[in-house]
Amino acid sequence: MKYGLNIPEKGELDLVSLGAVVHRLDPGIVPFKKATNFEVHVSGGEFNVAANLSDCFGMHTGIATAMVDYPIGDLIGQRVRAMGVRPFYKHFKHDGVHGPNMATVYSDRGCGVRAPVVFYNRCNEAAAQLKPGDFDWKSIFAGGVRWFHSGGIFAALSPSTAEVIIEGMQAAKKCGAIVSFDLNYRAKLWNISGGPASPPSDGRGLAKSGHERAVAVLDRIVKNVDVLIGNEEDLQLGLGIPGPEAAAKSKLDSSVFIGMIDKVVKKHPQIKIVATTLREVHSTNHHSWSAVAWVDGTPYMAPTCELDVVDRVGGGDGYAAGFIYGLLTGQTPSDAVKLGWAHGALLTTTPGDTTMVTAEQVKAFAAGGSARIQR
Repeated sequence: MKYGLNIPEKGELDLVSLGAVVHRLDPGIVPFKKATNFEVHVSGGEFNVAANLSDCFGMHTGIATAMVDYPIGDLIGQRVRAMGVRPFYKHFKHDGVHGPNMATVYSDRGCGVRAPVVFYNRCNEAAAQLKPGDFDWKSIFAGGVRWFHSGGIFAALSPSTAEVIIEGMQAAKKCGAIVSFDLNYRAKLWNISGGPASPPSDGRGLAKSGHERAVAVLDRIVKNVDVLIGNEEDLQLGLGIPGPEAAAKSKLDSSVFIGMIDKVVKKHPQIKIVATTLREVHSTNHHSWSAVAWVDGTPYMAPTCELDVVDRVGGGDGYAAGFIYGLLTGQTPSDAVKLGWAHGALLTTTPGDTTMVTAEQVKAFAAGGSARIQR
């Protein structure tokens, strides 16, 4: 046993993720109202982890998700294959007009003092229609699986997606896999899936009905989780855990996060690891970046570095992938945190949501490397 976990040494699949795969339209630094063309990135919090582990770190990964049989689905499917991720699809037919659809995310990158802007079209999304029984977990895990991952964005899409997550987690546990979950609390999604707003709100603009449903649903999911990913706000809003009495000195101060772990573990004693990134945003293109993980009772901190950011989307998933890679390969907890931190940092230097860097670059930066030219 290491890190308080019994990670299987072998398996046909190192990791299987469950979640929605989307396409993101990116006009670069141009605001949407002035955009004339876009880059198309294939994304999804859960998919990004599987894609990063495969493409950067050479691990065998899969994604269980919805796929619509139309040209946008074909585009997404090609990118999934290009990242080396094995797909396990529940197929849906498009009616030519209304869908169901593969969700669209719109996100310009901002620049300098102008922040990025993200908005969605998840209308009639196929992934929201997924329900228990749609995936043959016995077949998916037949060759062995070491790790299973999902997240709060998928859980928020509809009442049935949370049930699919629980079903998948329980099937993975029967196979001996470690289960991780990224809380990724998104108030907009929970407000909609939680039903109509019921004033008064809680002061953060959250509809009370959606927030209450989120806490109830996520509590049921997290009961099955070994490794939890989320910052202090995710822990407060997603798990309903009271915040600390003292405020953090800065966004890079891990004391508030560490101070909440006792409450997390008291509520969910089976959790052995809680991890998050730490980011101080000075401008859209200049961030101070660190990370922290609490591993079986001991906190581990990454260094702090200054990032010149090209595209910040996916940095947190980059950290999760590098950190999970470190754990799957038996690194020390400190080195696993540094690998996640380094990969997340490097991912922000390229456009798109998934990795474009190599494992050698990640390991060199994690070990204290620099941006000196490589000849």
